[in-house]
Amino acid sequence: MILVFGSINIDLVARVTSIPLPGETVLSPGYETLFGGKGANQAIAAARVSLPNRVAIAACVGDDVFGRSARDNLICNGVVADFVANSTEPTGCAFITVDERGENAITVASGANASLTEARVLGFEVSDSTVAVLQMEVPFQASLRVAQRVRATGGRVIWNLAPAPPQFPARDLSNLIDATDIFIVNELEAIAAARILGCETADFQIAGAYLAESGCICIVTAGARGAFAFHPDRRCETVEVKPIQPVDTTGAGDTFVGILANGINEALPFRTALERACRGASLACLAHGAQAGMPTREQLTRAS
Repeated sequence: MILVFGSINIDLVARVTSIPLPGETVLSPGYETLFGGKGANQAIAAARVSLPNRVAIAACVGDDVFGRSARDNLICNGVVADFVANSTEPTGCAFITVDERGENAITVASGANASLTEARVLGFEVSDSTVAVLQMEVPFQASLRVAQRVRATGGRVIWNLAPAPPQFPARDLSNLIDATDIFIVNELEAIAAARILGCETADFQIAGAYLAESGCICIVTAGARGAFAFHPDRRCETVEVKPIQPVDTTGAGDTFVGILANGINEALPFRTALERACRGASLACLAHGAQAGMPTREQLTRAS
């Protein structure tokens, strides 16, 4: 079973010619209301390629229209939502601008996500077959305790350091990595994390290898260049991706995480799981919105 401990948001998306610079205002002809949140995105990405009832999410939403529709959306996408609670805070929202090249800039208002505690998973039966998936849009200490509980039972932990906190104590990052089997970062996040732990480098490959020395597999996602998996034994696996013309890159990283989690949960060879995750992330860039382009199991197989 895959347990996602994370955020649920409603995305308000505006399409613009160019993403505004600080102090700049740009006009958009309109906006869309879409489902998002890194936790929900990763859960749905995993559920679409998983067998039925293999993915659950623990999260908080507001007792409002956004929260009710977000819960319904999870269930419609095959995610077990029994561990989603109502909060007195409103459902989280993300404000997203997407430019003509498909690049994006995102501001997240946490709302109910800040209310999430590890108590939400007390009724979840953790075992050595559990794969926990975590990110950085909900309280860190609660996420850490969930990761430690899963590791203590022999389960596996995938932690996506996104969005990377602007200031993250070295002790907290060390504790995170100690509780993690697979640590997923993008290029900038890898460099920032390595620097926090004492490795001054501007090279994401050096950073990724350094982070893996702590005992976890460190995967650095590198957009069009694919993904680099650094192992504690100093091996590096590289997966290239086929060139595409992206429509919207929102949610590509979450698709990668969710599909990788499914591959680990189904005990696929690591290389196969990594290749599937890269392929799925590319497919997710071909539609607007974080979840719209996330492939099904059949679509992922056909694209191989």
